[in-house]
Amino acid sequence: MDKRDNQNYSMLIVDDEPLIRESLFEIFKIEGFRVQMASTAEEALILMEKNPVHIVITDLKLPNMSGLELLQQVKKDYEQAEVIVITGYGSIETAVEAMKIGAFEYITKPINDSEIKLIIANIVQKIRLIEENTALKGLIAKDRRQSFAGMIGSSERMQSVYNIIDSVASTNATILITGESGTGKGMVAKAVHQSDERRRKRPFVEISCGALSETLLESELFGHVKGAFTGAIKDKEGRFEYAKGGTIFLDEIDAFSPSLQVKLLKVLQDGLFERVGENVSRKADARIIVATNQQLTKLVDEGEFREDLYYRINVIAIQMPPLRDRRDDIKPLADHFLEMFSRANNKTVKEMSDEVLALFKSYSWPGNIRELENAIEGAVIMAKGDVIQLSDIPNSTKFEEEDGSKSAEIKSLKQVTEQPERDHIISVLNDCNWNRNKAAAALGVNRTTLYNKMKKYNILDAKK
Repeated sequence: MDKRDNQNYSMLIVDDEPLIRESLFEIFKIEGFRVQMASTAEEALILMEKNPVHIVITDLKLPNMSGLELLQQVKKDYEQAEVIVITGYGSIETAVEAMKIGAFEYITKPINDSEIKLIIANIVQKIRLIEENTALKGLIAKDRRQSFAGMIGSSERMQSVYNIIDSVASTNATILITGESGTGKGMVAKAVHQSDERRRKRPFVEISCGALSETLLESELFGHVKGAFTGAIKDKEGRFEYAKGGTIFLDEIDAFSPSLQVKLLKVLQDGLFERVGENVSRKADARIIVATNQQLTKLVDEGEFREDLYYRINVIAIQMPPLRDRRDDIKPLADHFLEMFSRANNKTVKEMSDEVLALFKSYSWPGNIRELENAIEGAVIMAKGDVIQLSDIPNSTKFEEEDGSKSAEIKSLKQVTEQPERDHIISVLNDCNWNRNKAAAALGVNRTTLYNKMKKYNILDAKK
């Protein structure tokens, strides 16, 4: 089980034996779950009324109200909650009855730690699949949009991005946007800002954190007072002050130094910051959106990025898909850039030839949308007529060589049937930010099976 993912799930342990109750509490607290304890069924129901939980672990033998009665009440009032019952060897029949009522599983005393961890892992996988199916149904129910707040694309991956923006725009939640360079993370940040009725009339402030030194970045973010450092000849307002009431977008958040990470954490926790060289706290009132093309969980594991800051910025996560995983969007994107650059360069180019479109759809686009945009701009400038031909594309050999290498190989039937599986695994890994535990759960296989499939299909971790 991935401890970072487990924090999304709450658990209630009900047992009148303190040793068992506290032992299970410690086991699953370490595993990352949000855990509560109760010594009676009555106490458990009171706790659940205040904070409904995902998982209940209860002993069948409890004072007054039994564990079986608790199970019946939980399944009646909290249908989505999964229940594990604990029983002694002499009460197996009661445990079987509990399974008929709706218990997920039963476990006998003495409790085996590995066994109950495995049961919990299975429950978490089931909950995730239900959540994913619910999200998918919501996606299908919505009209498929061709574009959204300046972004173009009708693929399922982009529909998912649009839906998340719809859901979070009116909130104050911090958003983490991830994805390869050139996938349009900045467009997503602007779309969130434009979709927020309260903030869209206020400033949208973007900072490329990786382009500035630590001192300059701190000054840009928080401002400084005269004399704070060499060259500080007067007081300066920082971006957090300027963005008051609006949105501040911090691109390349992975470039933050440890000291700046601490200061950003203070802004997120307390809404306060200080100008460089000043001890007066100022109030921050800006929606914070951050982006990175790095795997932050890996940086956390390596000690390069604070774990508490990661959790603070990862309230809402939006994964931008690479262009190679949304090939249906290549034509509408290309058409948009074609119209834009034709107008800008006083050209009358209206479309691409079928050969050019086929070439573009077969190319892997390592530079993503930015590379496509540059290719269309160059082609429009070089075009001799109203239709872009292969001869109009600057440096077209890079497209043709990749396309040629693909078409030159005649694939066997086995290769043809295996390719969709490989593509689906890569797509799910991208969705899960290359977290193998999450990907395995989403695919409905264990981690070893996923690893063997990756090895078989030569799938390399894109985040390493």
